Amino acid sequence: MAEDVKGDAPPPVLDGAGLRVAIVIARFNSHVTLRLLDGARRGLAAAGVHDDDVSVTWVPGAFEVPLAARALAARADAVICLGCVIRGETAHFEHVAGQAAAGIMRVGLDTGKPVIFGVLTTEDLDQALARSMPEPGAHNVGCEAAEAAVEMVRVVRHRP
Repeated sequence: MAEDVKGDAPPPVLDGAGLRVAIVIARFNSHVTLRLLDGARRGLAAAGVHDDDVSVTWVPGAFEVPLAARALAARADAVICLGCVIRGETAHFEHVAGQAAAGIMRVGLDTGKPVIFGVLTTEDLDQALARSMPEPGAHNVGCEAAEAAVEMVRVVRHRP
């Protein structure tokens, strides 16, 4: 039987003070991924993560993100994975997007560290741009990934 839920979910505790966060970012579609990086930096700063505690590692594309995330997870409290895969005319999209997602999830499960999926998988460039808006407060998956990273560190450390 489903639990009767009343009201909204409680807001997450976003206290990132003292956290070390690694960001892995794909160079492919950098006109989009740079916007995600800016959003992630804004989100981390808003949560109290000091800029000196954030490292950024560039990789060629989304397919390479999981391997870099695995290497960085050993020295970070959380890893944020950013990329952008836009559907084309071939099956390349399905292979890259699916394997990037599976690899990122595997790194989190294997390491026990929060490894956040911030890879856009869109039908076209307009959708990617709409999910990486540069204005503070606008929709930016990078900012959402930063918030998820901070929240999930608390979850895996069993702190409310």
